[in-house]
Amino acid sequence: MSTATTSPARPAPAAGRPATRRRGPGNRALLVLFLGYAVLVVFSVVYLYPFLIQVATSFKEPAAATRDPLSLVADPFTTAAFQRLTETRFPLWFANSVVVTLVVTAGRVFFNSLAGYALARIRFRGREAVFSAVLAVLAVPGIILLIPKFLVLNQLGMYNTYPALVVPLLVDAAGVFIMKQFFESVPASVEEAARIDGAGTFRIFWSVVLPMARPALITITILSFQGSWNELPHFIVASNDPDLATLTKGVASLVSGQLGSGNQYPISMAAALVMTIPVALVFVFFQRYFVRGGTAGAEKG
Repeated sequence: MSTATTSPARPAPAAGRPATRRRGPGNRALLVLFLGYAVLVVFSVVYLYPFLIQVATSFKEPAAATRDPLSLVADPFTTAAFQRLTETRFPLWFANSVVVTLVVTAGRVFFNSLAGYALARIRFRGREAVFSAVLAVLAVPGIILLIPKFLVLNQLGMYNTYPALVVPLLVDAAGVFIMKQFFESVPASVEEAARIDGAGTFRIFWSVVLPMARPALITITILSFQGSWNELPHFIVASNDPDLATLTKGVASLVSGQLGSGNQYPISMAAALVMTIPVALVFVFFQRYFVRGGTAGAEKG
């Protein structure tokens, strides 16, 4: 015997009564979406407006920058601040920053990779203790280590030298942590195959595993470049020689005094704008690799 299922018929709208449109979550969702975008726009303006003021002020005359400091219109428009910047020690600061940043970035990529691979793959006594010490360093505020850094550099006779600017920054705990997490995600079978072919530990690291860590390496490169380019406290305690000043120290002196005193805002903002360009370019060119590398470390961590 077959049974037929019938769905209950919907009641027909009463004659003469207009059909009411359902107001459901559609309108509410649109309202929430609108409010969300409005909040994002407000925060974007709060975040970007100071940068836009910096750009506009760098193209103003000193009198106009003082009269209307929050205006985004440079009237009259002038590049005098940039021309005047070339007459200061700014080119020397820029050259010092380029040298220090490139050396520190290359050193961090190499040494962080070595340390990360050793902690991830090589079995040795005390490995967990070493990794715990690396994690502990992450929790120590950098400002606390400034005086010990000065004492060590002074005792080693490195104070007021280029090595004092570079050597203490060659390794950082965050980079070691990121590389360790990435190397642990590489299949061990890849290394075993290379070991069967007769490759040693360093050969496996250099020729097999390191090329596979390209996203993590680019992440370390971006973080190291940005960190060393914007570093200020370490450079303050490592040197007081004007010939060894970097951009951060130089621009800070412009803001706190010298040419930045009085109404000389345009030259200070011009220096800060030029200082921003290299980091912005590096991030724009490598941002997709930065996201991949960060995700790889997060998945494993």
